[in-house]
Formats: sequence, C-alpha cells, structure tokens
Amino acid sequence: MDGKDKDDSYAQAGVDIDAGNLFVKRIQPIVSKSFRPGVISNVGGFAGLFSLNLQDVKNPVLVSSTDGVGTKLKIAFMMDKHDTVGIDLVAMCVNDIVVQGAYPLFMLDYIAAGKLNVDRTVDIVKGIVTGCEEAECALIGGETAEMPDFYKEGEYDLAGFVVGLADNDQLLVGSEVAMGHQLIGIASSGLHSNGYSLARRIFFDKLKMSVTAYVEEFGRTLGEELLEPTRIYAKTIKNVIRNYRISGISHITGGGLIDNVPRILPKQCKVIVNTTTWNTPPVFQFLREAGNLSFREMMRTFNCGLGMIMIVNDGDTDEVLSRLRAMGEIAYRVGEVASRKDDEDPIQFTE
Repeated sequence: MDGKDKDDSYAQAGVDIDAGNLFVKRIQPIVSKSFRPGVISNVGGFAGLFSLNLQDVKNPVLVSSTDGVGTKLKIAFMMDKHDTVGIDLVAMCVNDIVVQGAYPLFMLDYIAAGKLNVDRTVDIVKGIVTGCEEAECALIGGETAEMPDFYKEGEYDLAGFVVGLADNDQLLVGSEVAMGHQLIGIASSGLHSNGYSLARRIFFDKLKMSVTAYVEEFGRTLGEELLEPTRIYAKTIKNVIRNYRISGISHITGGGLIDNVPRILPKQCKVIVNTTTWNTPPVFQFLREAGNLSFREMMRTFNCGLGMIMIVNDGDTDEVLSRLRAMGEIAYRVGEVASRKDDEDPIQFTE
C-alpha cells in the first residue's frame, strides 16, 4: 500500500476512462463515413488534420462558426431520443457560413456530460455524421468531456465548430444589396433550434402538455414536432450561388426575421416583407395563440416558417425560385429592398 485510500481513483471520482476509450472505438467507423478529400487524420488523435486544395481558389478565405443546440436538448432528454440533435448542431454551424458564400470543409464537436453514457453518446455522434454528410463536410475530431456533478443525471450539452472556404471575390457580405432587389424566403422545417425556452414554457409550463401528446394540428406528437431537425441548406445555397450572383443571404436564427435580415443590409436600405406570401407551419400559429404572443414577439423569437432569406436581382428572381423548387425547396418571393430614411426601421412588414 502507498498510504492512499484504495478508493481514491478517477473512476471513483466519477470519470470512466475505459468508457471513453470504448466510445472512441465505437464511433471510428461511424465518423469515417463523413470523410472527404482533404482529411488526413483519424478519430482518436490529438488533433484533426485537413489538407487544403486551393487549386481553383484565387484568394482563399477561411470562414468559421461555432454554435450549439440550446434548450432543444431538453426535448431530447424528455423523449430519451438523441439521434437527431447532432443534425441540429451541424445545421446551426454550417448554415452560418454558407450564407457568407463559403462551403464547409470540416467540423469538430464538443459533448459534455456528467457521466458518459456510451450508447447515448454514439447516437449523438450518428446524428452529427448524418448532418455532416448532408452538408458535405467532414467530422475530423472533437472532445467528449465527462464532468461529474456539473450536469444533471441524463443531461449533456453540445457545441460545434465548423471551418469553410471561400474565394474573397465571392464572399457574400451584403455590400451589393440595392434598392429594387427581391427577397426570396426558403422554408424551414419548423422551429429549427431557436425559441425553445419560450416554446417549452408555453407547451409544458402553461399548457401542461406531454411530449407524447398527439397534436391534431401537427399530425404527430408534440415531441416529434419539437425534435424535427433543423434544415441544412449547404447544398442548396452552393448550387444557387454557383449559377447566380446573389446580393446577400440571411440565416434566420435567434432574433428571427427582425434581427437577422438587417444584418446584411447597407445603412441606406430597408426591406419590406409581405407576411401573406408564405405558408406558416401550424406550430407557429399554435404558439402564438396559446402564448398570446404579439406579432413582433413571434417575428423576433422564431423563424416563422422561413429558414433562409436570399436577396437577388429583380431580373433573376423567377429563375432562382425555379431552381430552388427544382431542388425540392419550398421557396417564396416574400418582399423587396427599398430606400431607408435615417429614422426608419430596417425591416417593415405588410399584409
């Protein structure tokens, strides 16, 4: 004996190194499905390695983003269903760089829990890999942190980090947005990954609903509606910007239309959005009525049915809409860019 209590070990403190090693072993063949040309490392190393091919890029710019899934994870905990939140994680990161004109190269993830549940964490990674395959980017590494006493039993948190590549001449920063340009809205799949703190308050605290409750308006259970994965628009946007000069693109995340569309507008411009031009999924109407929410609260909290806004030249609008629909997207002409006075809001709504 060395004088130490025989129970003084990392395992006794709540960290299971063997479980961590088993987890890495199990996810290696899963993660490798996402690999693309450029990946030169494998899961389990100290760092992920990616070789850049800049042959067709004149002035390369690396574009990066980091994000999480937010309290949508609470729905996964309630349903004990963990194979889709990884898709949300990829979507929240990737959608933020594709709107800048970049295409994603690789992604890293961070999964933290009080105690590592190998099966559950493998399910999470399966979702991340599914999202990466959809976004055509590689999952080249990450971190799984076991933090006893930090998270409640059965709970965890996710974060993602994505790096993409763009040509400086092709970056979309909104500088080309001008009066007369048209707004095209691309449909969301539902709440995506924003507004869940308010949605949970309405559904569970106010209405006392269960995730297993069947909701006629949704055509499925509440839990299924709330866990619907966030749309990944990478392939769609890559296709469109390869064929048309787009003025700007806005990812409609936290802050809704009200906060996100103005982020890509020059100071002299505003947008006028016609709220009758797109179909709003039933979940948003349900939330508005049940929560007695104002129009502004809805438009600043939720995407209200539009996951992306593209701003295009008036002459290209019909062709871009046709291309989007040919790719299976539900898309609408939802407004236009107009001249803005100093005291005007950068976004206005009409019916």
